[in-house]
Amino acid sequence: MDQTSNTIRTVHITVTNGYDLKGFKGDTPVTFVRAEFNQAFLGDSSKILVSPEGTAKYNFTSNIDLSPDGGITLDDLAHKPLFLTVTEVLPKEKKQKDEKTLTLGQAVVDLLPLLEGEESFETTVPLHPVQGSPLETPLPGSKQCSLDVKVFVAEPLLTPAQVSASNLLKVTLEAAYSVPESFMPVGPQQNYMVGLQVPSVGEKDYIMIFKNGNLKLGGEKEPVPRPKKWPIANILAPGANNIPDAFIVGGPYEEEEGELNHPEDREFRNQAECTKKRIVWDLESRCFLHPTAVSSLQKRIADCRLWPVEITRVPMIVMPKAKPGKLEKTEDENQLSFHGVAYVNMVPLLYPGVKRIRGAFHVYPYLDGTVFEKTKCLFSLFRDTGHHLIHNNKAGGLNSPLSKPLSKNLKEERLGKEKDIEGRPRLGELQAPSIKSQSSDTPLESEAPLSHNLEGQQYIEAGTYIVLEIQLDKALVPKRMPEELARRVKEMIPPRPPLTRRTGGAQKAVSDYHTQIKGISRAILTEYHRMFGKQGTKLESDIDNETMEEQKCQLNYELNCSGKYFAFKEQLKHAVVKIVREKYLKTTAFESQEELQTFISELYVFLVDQMHVALNQAIPDDVPSSTSTIQTSSNQLRLFAFEAEVNENFEMAAVYYEERLVREPQNLENWLDYGAFCLLTEDNIKAQECFRKALSLNESHIHSLLLCGVLAVLLENYEQAEIFFEDATCLEPTNVIAWTLLGLFYEIQNNDIRMEMAFHEAFKQLQARTLQTKLKSSATIENNEEGVKVEPSFGPWGVTQESSTAIKSEGLSGIRPRSSHLLSPRLTMDLHSQPQGPNTALSSLDEFLEESPKAQSESQEPIITVQPRESSLAQKSSNVLLKELTTKKETSKCQDSSAFFSPTHYDTPQPPVTIFMETIRFLMKVNAVQFVHRVLAHELLCPQGGPSCEYYLVLAQTHLLRKDFAKTEEYLQQAAQMDYLVLSFPEKAFEWEKEGVNPLCWTRDESGTQ
Repeated sequence: MDQTSNTIRTVHITVTNGYDLKGFKGDTPVTFVRAEFNQAFLGDSSKILVSPEGTAKYNFTSNIDLSPDGGITLDDLAHKPLFLTVTEVLPKEKKQKDEKTLTLGQAVVDLLPLLEGEESFETTVPLHPVQGSPLETPLPGSKQCSLDVKVFVAEPLLTPAQVSASNLLKVTLEAAYSVPESFMPVGPQQNYMVGLQVPSVGEKDYIMIFKNGNLKLGGEKEPVPRPKKWPIANILAPGANNIPDAFIVGGPYEEEEGELNHPEDREFRNQAECTKKRIVWDLESRCFLHPTAVSSLQKRIADCRLWPVEITRVPMIVMPKAKPGKLEKTEDENQLSFHGVAYVNMVPLLYPGVKRIRGAFHVYPYLDGTVFEKTKCLFSLFRDTGHHLIHNNKAGGLNSPLSKPLSKNLKEERLGKEKDIEGRPRLGELQAPSIKSQSSDTPLESEAPLSHNLEGQQYIEAGTYIVLEIQLDKALVPKRMPEELARRVKEMIPPRPPLTRRTGGAQKAVSDYHTQIKGISRAILTEYHRMFGKQGTKLESDIDNETMEEQKCQLNYELNCSGKYFAFKEQLKHAVVKIVREKYLKTTAFESQEELQTFISELYVFLVDQMHVALNQAIPDDVPSSTSTIQTSSNQLRLFAFEAEVNENFEMAAVYYEERLVREPQNLENWLDYGAFCLLTEDNIKAQECFRKALSLNESHIHSLLLCGVLAVLLENYEQAEIFFEDATCLEPTNVIAWTLLGLFYEIQNNDIRMEMAFHEAFKQLQARTLQTKLKSSATIENNEEGVKVEPSFGPWGVTQESSTAIKSEGLSGIRPRSSHLLSPRLTMDLHSQPQGPNTALSSLDEFLEESPKAQSESQEPIITVQPRESSLAQKSSNVLLKELTTKKETSKCQDSSAFFSPTHYDTPQPPVTIFMETIRFLMKVNAVQFVHRVLAHELLCPQGGPSCEYYLVLAQTHLLRKDFAKTEEYLQQAAQMDYLVLSFPEKAFEWEKEGVNPLCWTRDESGTQ
């Protein structure tokens, strides 16, 4: 790779001490250290006598000169280690002219820290013994023998700016599994090789070659973790092959980025990696990327997402002994055999924050036309550039049969000669004609049939795949940190300031206490009248004290037995707490028990006095008690707003929503409901304000973040939308809807790579949730078979699916209509006013209205879903409807679950079918219909999706909102063709069928269009 300057710089390596050394001829041998780098001799230390403690002070310094002009480069420092060999000098014997030496061990020094901007570093490296060395058996009580090494340079090899802009690419080739059965460990030795090309600064690519794969028979799985090895041959000590602190750790198949990461591939991979033949390399090759090379890498990945990784087998050549520097020529070149290629998708490296991809990739026969079509690569690494391998091969050591240069004419002559002699074409001849011109933009003349590469075809038949890991030191595309995203959100939406202390709080607290006392006194008086009649109070003067005490005891007994006494206490507790905080301004703990008792006594006297005041006001002697004012709760106001909304009385609905905001301005659910209503009325500005108010109350609320992002997209504030969506994925990385909406945003921005990243992550999270749901479902089934109570399962929105909903249908969920004759919408947001995290649990009414339709299983068994209510529900009073549904739910719980949960229903899938349909449900719940059509297009094209029943129901709903009844009827009919029960209620299906009621026709009559 390119260097940062043209000057020659020197790296100084000093070996200071050796520890726990011993020799062949005793424990105090004479030894020296030899330094080697890049197969070049750097120097020997002086001969040092080892002390009886096993210590030797070498103080030996050697140098490495870095030169950009054909010498050692920064890339050599990245992937080649420094070897330090400790050798023992044996004493001379009689009549012996030269000294004899024996190698004790070898140490490896990784020079990579110099490329990280460091000027110097010190390390203690282990001295790995060679075979037969006395160091294999260390001294009693001693540790492994080691060397102290200091490495330093006069000035950093890279400036801080260059360190920040450069990168380090690591490629680890683990193994090839399920190789063809024709690969035999006996017979002529074969060199199994894998290679790939990495973009460099210039026009010439950088070549990585992995040689000397070890063919193993099946029988056991490769252990993990296991060390990665240097891609360098002729290392003397076996332990020196291992790269320090680098291990292959494996991981779950589902978390890989390759091709065989689906649940259906698990069984095949387990079998292939345990029982079938494999070729093991476990090699890691590195490549230093200069800043310009980093740009080239990004551009190459963006231009072509698939990179070819070639695999081949060549016979090992035994070279006869010859004079140094001369190689004896062989009679003929050996041809490539079993030439295959794996296509590695490199696009994930362009995802924000991604530094590593690892996966299993299928091996296919190498065919020029196919390779060019997928990778735009015109050259075969082994066939067309084989003569470069000796010079550029990091593995080194072994001479390749492809080392002789092959000119085009010589190649054609050789192929023609072979064809004439053998009467059949060779592999190289069959593949070469598919390339018209290596410099042409349209090189394909014809695609060679697959049968022409018969040996490569065996890879497909055997199901061969390679496991590969590609890792970068820094992500090509940095990812914004969660702290930065949170800061940006705070800048756009400042947190809501704390409420100021209200004046008159003490007076209001006392007034509320009076109100509670009056209410409780009336309730006690009503209970007294029920027990003793109203005449008892009028004849109070005629009742003696004994009778009054007896009635008092009976009343107390009744209140305690019925639980009303404790209910009154709980009702009064809140008012007392307000008095303590507002009247006495007491919000902290008491310092002593005496202080607590004093305060309680004072509070008791005050409360009793105020109770007497309230009773005197409430029940004077001659004035009958007045009827209390009916108080409406927040849930009731929401129901009233829903009723006005389905009746298209939007002004009244807005009044109810605003009343809820006035009463509870700190409740973010109130703001979300009002924002969804504003989306229904297409008031996007006000909807954005509501969602931002909700987010200011809780900056970590996922739904508020997503809705702010949706409104930002609708209002074309794309920069803010990206911040909202990214923050949501950081706060809840497992949220399928957040990732899907982020992918849709990137699609709007025409950022295909990030769109693919977001959709892939959403699918992975949905797949993980599906697997988890199946495991829980199977456990529940086992418990049910053993007589244990069946637990309800939870859908994607936390909705409990009760046993009474075992009806086959695919109802429309999460839809909010404009008029009274639409499929009932509005109880969709939930009937619980308290938030319960990102997935807020819905109420019993939501369970009945909005249960998601389930995909049909492959066996086409009946599907368990909840049937949604249709237009007739809008004619009922909200309170009556809620009471009716709650009663039905309680009744269903009392029934035997076995009547609904038959064994044939257990295999039905519970989670949503696709990520897009789940996102559609969320958008329809909040009336973001303007965003839905884009998602519907993805659902239609999704391999797991398509035109399902729910798809047509959503389309019908969107056209119904526009009053396009013709289109609505068309889509409803298509939905009914897929599921004829979709337009019927479970409890009303028979009556509707008997009376011939059609919901759509009734809708038209109501609107006056028919």
